[in-house]
Amino acid sequence: MYKFDYTDLIGGGLLIVIGGAVSVISITSYPLGVVQRMGPGMFPAALGGVLAGLGLILALQSLRRQGERPDIRIFSPIFVLTSVAAFALLIAPFGLIPAIIVSTVIASCAELRIRPVELSLLCLALCLFAPFVFVFCLGLRIPLLNWPF
Repeated sequence: MYKFDYTDLIGGGLLIVIGGAVSVISITSYPLGVVQRMGPGMFPAALGGVLAGLGLILALQSLRRQGERPDIRIFSPIFVLTSVAAFALLIAPFGLIPAIIVSTVIASCAELRIRPVELSLLCLALCLFAPFVFVFCLGLRIPLLNWPF
């Protein structure tokens, strides 16, 4: 048992740093304008400020409660990044549906317990939802199924 909740403290600190950096960069690089006629730097500056504020709230709350030892899994981010890379590499030669299935299966390996029924239902739902949104609603010309052999 730790004196503070270090997971939320570190997460809040990261949000403060990222939000502050976004705000500073947008304020110094782009004109802010006024509220009636916003410039290109106002929205990123405001969003960075909100992000830093939420990080401050999270960090302050973490100082008031005790924390457990965090469960650190090193391979989870590797599986998620690999699934994104697999999707990017498979969508052009094979199409949207196979890329979604392979990407979902790889990303599910980041979880400790893989449930085949839930994974199959998730693949089915994504294979129905993604073509509806990207191909039919947005009109993107993405092949659904492409067999290069």
